[in-house]
Amino acid sequence: MPCIVPSYASQFNHLTLSFPSNNVLHIELNRPPVNAFNEEFWREYGAAFDRIADDPTVRVVVLSSAVAKAFSAGVDLSELLALPQHADAGRRGLLMRGHLRAFQHAIGAPARIPQPVIAAVHGAAFGLALDALGAVDVRIKEVDVGLAADLGTLARVPKLVGNVSLLHELALSGRPFGADEALRLGLVSRVVPGSRADVVRAAIAFAELVASKSPIAVVGIKRFIAHALDHSMEEALEYQATWAAFALQSKDLSESVAATKRKQKITYDNLGESPRYKAKL
Repeated sequence: MPCIVPSYASQFNHLTLSFPSNNVLHIELNRPPVNAFNEEFWREYGAAFDRIADDPTVRVVVLSSAVAKAFSAGVDLSELLALPQHADAGRRGLLMRGHLRAFQHAIGAPARIPQPVIAAVHGAAFGLALDALGAVDVRIKEVDVGLAADLGTLARVPKLVGNVSLLHELALSGRPFGADEALRLGLVSRVVPGSRADVVRAAIAFAELVASKSPIAVVGIKRFIAHALDHSMEEALEYQATWAAFALQSKDLSESVAATKRKQKITYDNLGESPRYKAKL
């Protein structure tokens, strides 16, 4: 299908948004030369995902970089010199905390939206980039170049990886690590040989598969996994039972059963528009 641009794409200066296929939205980081995050960039990033959350035509999001050199070099160093100031240390601290919480909220936006987010990572991904990747649902990495952690990475990533010893080693040393170690760490689900185009193509192909499923089931799976990571087994079962009590009444279930019996392919309706998250640029 021709590449379609959503109506709200023009709101963003450092992000490129397009529909490479039905119900799959591709969002590309586009602040050359290396996608370093300044305040304008990270506020746009959070606002974009908040807007996407309210778009019923989007079932899956693919996140990648539009620049050739890197996925992202992390925080723009000039940003560290522009933190809130006040003559009084206590007031300065409160202002700085508010600024940092807004920053964290924006970078964590992919985890809040109902649609799954798949990151196609090429080139270098340093510091804040790993923190951003920790908030997406699936991470696919190309073979070349590396990643590097910083202190900001340690809020989400420890809950996602299976090799805590390796995580300690990488975080304490600050050394870059490659795709093989990222796979061994559990940070990425697979490594794709080739270039940026190859890893983006793989991510979009997977997104198309997910987008073909019942959107009610897909949203439920994302919520179940996120909830289970932060709650006990009994709490997770209670949450899933409550969700299922409503989801099982969806026509998607009966239509799926009927289509399976007839050995036919089924096309599901989009979810209805339901405003949830609001953010201003």
